[in-house]
Amino acid sequence: MIGHVLGGRYEIMDRIGGGGMALVYKGHDILLNRKVAVKVLRQQYVHDEEFIRRFRREAQAAASLSHPNVVSIYDVGQEEEVHYIVMEYVEGKTLNEVIKERAPMQVEDAIRIASQICDALDHAHHNQIIHRDIKPHNILMGKNGRVKVTDFGIARAADSSQITQTGSVVGSVHYFSPEHAKGTSTGAKSDIYSLGIVLYQMLTARLPFSGESPISVALKHLQENVEEPRKVNPLIPQSVENMILKSMRKNQDERYQSAREMLKDLETCLLPERRNEPKIVFASDAEDQERTRVLPALKGDAAGKPSASAMGSRSGDPDAPEKKKRLWLKPSIWGLVIVLFLLGMWYAVGVVRGLIEVPETEIPNVVNMNVKDAQKLIEDNQLKSKVITQPNKDVAKDIVFAQNPEPMRVKVNNEVVLYVSLGTEKPKMPDWSGKSFNEIINTELVKLGIAASQVTKELEVFGVEEPGTVLKQVPAPNEEYDPKTVAIKLTISKGREQFSMPNLSGMTETEASSAVVLLDLKPLIERAPTYKQQKGKVFDQFPFKFNDLVSKGQEIKIFVSNGYPPEAKERTVSRPISPAVKGKESTIRIVYSDARGDNIEWASRKITDTQTFDVVLVLSPEKDGTIQYFVDGARIDLQTVPYNDKATGSPSPTPTPTPTPTKTPGGSASPTPTPTPKPSTTPTPSPTGTGGH
Repeated sequence: MIGHVLGGRYEIMDRIGGGGMALVYKGHDILLNRKVAVKVLRQQYVHDEEFIRRFRREAQAAASLSHPNVVSIYDVGQEEEVHYIVMEYVEGKTLNEVIKERAPMQVEDAIRIASQICDALDHAHHNQIIHRDIKPHNILMGKNGRVKVTDFGIARAADSSQITQTGSVVGSVHYFSPEHAKGTSTGAKSDIYSLGIVLYQMLTARLPFSGESPISVALKHLQENVEEPRKVNPLIPQSVENMILKSMRKNQDERYQSAREMLKDLETCLLPERRNEPKIVFASDAEDQERTRVLPALKGDAAGKPSASAMGSRSGDPDAPEKKKRLWLKPSIWGLVIVLFLLGMWYAVGVVRGLIEVPETEIPNVVNMNVKDAQKLIEDNQLKSKVITQPNKDVAKDIVFAQNPEPMRVKVNNEVVLYVSLGTEKPKMPDWSGKSFNEIINTELVKLGIAASQVTKELEVFGVEEPGTVLKQVPAPNEEYDPKTVAIKLTISKGREQFSMPNLSGMTETEASSAVVLLDLKPLIERAPTYKQQKGKVFDQFPFKFNDLVSKGQEIKIFVSNGYPPEAKERTVSRPISPAVKGKESTIRIVYSDARGDNIEWASRKITDTQTFDVVLVLSPEKDGTIQYFVDGARIDLQTVPYNDKATGSPSPTPTPTPTPTKTPGGSASPTPTPTPKPSTTPTPSPTGTGGH
């Protein structure tokens, strides 16, 4: 059975238990994607119609229960000769395993478990279902502490003759009630008796009755008194012992009258005012049923002589012969009474037999009939029908192609299983998720016999998949379809959504990270010394530069300045500048080049008299600094500041030729500049001037 899928839905994964009539497997419900327990009828019973009928009937009765302490029944089915019940799967152990590990258990734990079992029994009894096999093996302990009662009603499917079958009833005879052991009818009080034994075992780590054979144990249930629990475990409170003794009374009238009554006792037995209550006394124990009875003495005179009437019968009483003639009357009356009694018994047996005996009927042959006509014919013969539909390419839809049982005489109300054709089995739609749309059009459709015109692109959306990849489909995978009429709709990926990368240079680390995260990109921060930016400012980004196309979810490295490299040198250059005409306003402009970049604008000022301006340069071993001074658009000087110049004041003046003024775009004259790279757009710290600003 391992690996088999029952009913096209329940995959058998592992065997987890078994009993006298069924095996239990752990399964997986493929449709609802959940774990289940699957109980399968043993192979030796699959041809026993009476057994199968009871198996289904009792499973349906158990399925009618809905209670948190009862294992739920999900489904009942048949596949060929396999009859199965699908139940709730409980992760944990059986109470039998817990007792072996922990008994004798703490009183509080045992009462908590018994209360949940009793609550489940109360629910079942109100639904007219008697368990008849309450024992630790049928109590499941979930990992969350929830107690679940299983196998409701299934014990009814086993005949009383099975008490001799090894392994089928031996495990249960220790929990039999006296009426169960006698073979008489059992009811709700029988379940209460069995629960009392379970509670006894939890608290004492032993069974109340044991023997060498099931028969000997059953006789002890009938004849022997149970050893008081407190003699085995003195830690048991008197209130709990009273409850166990009351639930295990051999006389049903002295037990709890219902599971609800016992549950109320369980809820209060550990209250402080009840723990040391008086020991319970039963009326049948107080009255000695077997005491000696004193018979009255014969009457006579004071000397003990016989009475006169007695003497008269011996001394020739004239009425004696007549009395002897009437001696036949009493036996005749008794004989007549016995004959009448036997006639009455014979009549009663006939009446009872007529009530019990189930009439028989004939199962008709309904193969090749329409399913509705077949069901009506079966109902007309006082039978029940169950329909199982299956694909069959040789039989038209809704036609019965097999039945179970075949035509024969059976009891009325029996069930006939009808196997009805669904017609030719339709193919199932393959799963195209992740495949290329072009591959499906050019290859897959040809294999399936579907025309390309039956396929449409329902939607194209952005996704992480390559452009043209199928994301969703209608019909869904494994859904049946007709190749001639099916209309297929595919959702196609457009690939990743792309956008232009912003320029992060000059931003702080926080500003750059926030800008990247808002675009659904993943920032990776790296720090390094640089001449390009001040400490804490972004000086580069990789692999996506400014205006490069980038997709959401991609990573980008952000390079943050640690400051200037250790070999960098700062030089402050001071220079006095006068207006072109003394006393008149002139525009002063200063442009410098150093390790940070070329032709960087320092500032533009208006002056009317001579002022001194300080320009701070950052020099590197590979690049000296230069400063250009302009007055009203004409360059008046070009100073070079070498890296190895140790002077702290103004650098040594560099003789420069007088530049030839040229017209600037703004209309002012300026010398023709040497071609330089485009000025950096990154803001740099402005040097300060000591003159007027």
